[in-house]
Amino acid sequence: MSDRQGVFRGWSAARRAGLSGLRFTSLRLRLVVVFGLVALTAAVSASGIAYWLNREAVLTRAQDAALDDFEREMQRHAGTLPVHPTEQQLAYAARQMGDGGQRFSVLLIAEGANDRTVQGSSGKSALDDFTLEDVPVSLRKAVAKEQEITANNKHEYHLYWQRVIVEDTPYLVGGAKVIGGGPTGYMLKSLEPEAKDLNSLAWSLGIATGLALIGSALLAQAAATTVLKPVQRLGVAARRLGEGKLDTRLRVSGTDELADLSRTFNRAAESLEKTVADMSAREEASRRFVADMSHELRTPLTAITAVTEVLEEELDAETGSVDPMIEPAVRLVVSETRRLNNLVENLMEVTRFDAGTARLVLDDVDIADQITACIDARAWLDAVELDAERGRMARLDPRRLDVILANLIGNALKHGGSPVRVSVRDESDALVIEVQDNGPGIPEDVLPHVFDRFYKASASRPRSDGSGLGLSIALENAHIHGGDISAANSPKGGAVFTFRLPRDASPLIAEERSTGTEASDE
Repeated sequence: MSDRQGVFRGWSAARRAGLSGLRFTSLRLRLVVVFGLVALTAAVSASGIAYWLNREAVLTRAQDAALDDFEREMQRHAGTLPVHPTEQQLAYAARQMGDGGQRFSVLLIAEGANDRTVQGSSGKSALDDFTLEDVPVSLRKAVAKEQEITANNKHEYHLYWQRVIVEDTPYLVGGAKVIGGGPTGYMLKSLEPEAKDLNSLAWSLGIATGLALIGSALLAQAAATTVLKPVQRLGVAARRLGEGKLDTRLRVSGTDELADLSRTFNRAAESLEKTVADMSAREEASRRFVADMSHELRTPLTAITAVTEVLEEELDAETGSVDPMIEPAVRLVVSETRRLNNLVENLMEVTRFDAGTARLVLDDVDIADQITACIDARAWLDAVELDAERGRMARLDPRRLDVILANLIGNALKHGGSPVRVSVRDESDALVIEVQDNGPGIPEDVLPHVFDRFYKASASRPRSDGSGLGLSIALENAHIHGGDISAANSPKGGAVFTFRLPRDASPLIAEERSTGTEASDE
């Protein structure tokens, strides 16, 4: 069953590839169409010229033979008739003339006794009878017209002819008058055999044109394949390069333009690989430097923090052991030490995200209890309003959720002002936490950058004592849960940060483990 399904999938893929290769906008189809049109134009032109030349040759040859025979028969038979022949004599002469080699019908007209016009016919026309009405009027007038005798014209009467179509059959009609006096003769010869030969020629030329068109299409397909195969390989290589496989290279053969294009692509890919490797090395060195620096700072900071905590306790105890003159300096040292400690912790957290070593430690959490604990731990109960029902459970990392909430609520208190409203609502399979402050809102030019690292909108908001990493770390923690954070301004005033997170982040850990297993297998 699986083999049959595999064959069906393979056939479907091949069919889709063929259809995509012949889509109307594809270069392959355009090449085939252009080749076909050129071949069709050339074949039709050649066939038309050949047909026209052969047609004229065939008709002229048959016509000349018939007219020459008619002219000889007129001299042999019509020229020997008496001055005033009878109808029987005309009919006999016409039959003798029609029985010649060309087998045409003859009509003889003469002036009989008593100035009466008599005529005789051979009676062998394809028509019922060959009469004077079958002769075109223009031809009769030309035959009867007497010409002036000149140096170039030695006879007063000439032989004239005309082609006519009767019931879709071509005929040759000729006429002449016996020189020196005598009857007028007309001949009618069917050109149907010649027309059949020309029809056969037309069919042959049509078949040849069709074969030429098919051959041109096959040649165009072969040419298109030859031209497009390197282009397709280039497209596949470009897609692989775009997917991050920077070691992709094209096999180069030949010296044509496509080979030059492949060489250019290989040089560009090589340069890009080197540039990305250099940038990755520098980024790794920078990340390692920040991580090492953060770790190195933690040791002296631990000692400094312990000392500052003792000094802060002495200040709060008001025992008088601290000189009032240096009390502001001591408080500044305590504040800046705490700020430096937060900065080092944030830097270490950022390096974990950049290195991809940040991991989730999941637990079942009541969202309302978690928000209350976050607010209570930082003494924000009087400045924050919570709108959340207890019992909304989610499986996530409590520590990282606390970091997200602390950064969002702390940012709202610092920049927006209290009271800050935190609300929780359900949305399909996710939870939505909104943090809205009571400030002037975020300027439109600042909104796209609020989650950028070290970004501070000092021109539009009061100076912050933060590091500029809080919102960025909050967003990274949201992403690692499969959620997201967005910032906007409320129509009622103030900024609103909307945090969406799934109820269960377990699938992310399972996917991460499977990805790690596949990577180790490779």
